[in-house]
Amino acid sequence: MKAMMNVCRAHTALDVCARHLARPIRVVCVAGGTLSLAGCGGAPSLTIAGAYFPAWLLCGLIAVFVAVIARGLMLVTRLSNHIPYQLAVCSSIGVIVALLVWQVWVVH
Repeated sequence: MKAMMNVCRAHTALDVCARHLARPIRVVCVAGGTLSLAGCGGAPSLTIAGAYFPAWLLCGLIAVFVAVIARGLMLVTRLSNHIPYQLAVCSSIGVIVALLVWQVWVVH
C-alpha cells in the first residue's frame, strides 16, 4: 500500500512538472518554426520555354554531363587503369561540380 502511494505521488509530481513546462516548450517550438521560415522566399527556379524548372535540376544535369566527360577523359588517357572505385570518383566529381554551380549561379 505504501509503495502504491509513493507511485501516485511520483506520478502527480510528474504531472505538475509537465504542466509547468508545457507552455515554455510550446512557445519555443512556435518561435523556432516561425524564425526558421523567415528566409523562405520561394524556390529558386529558371524559365525555359515559358515553363519554370527548379534550379537544382539544371545543376544536376550539368554535373552528370561533367561526370560523363571526366569518365571519357579517364578512358582516353588510360587513367582508368590506375584509379580504383571509378564510379565513386566520377560521382564525387559530379557532386563537386553541382555544388560549385549551385554556389556560383544560384546562391550568388
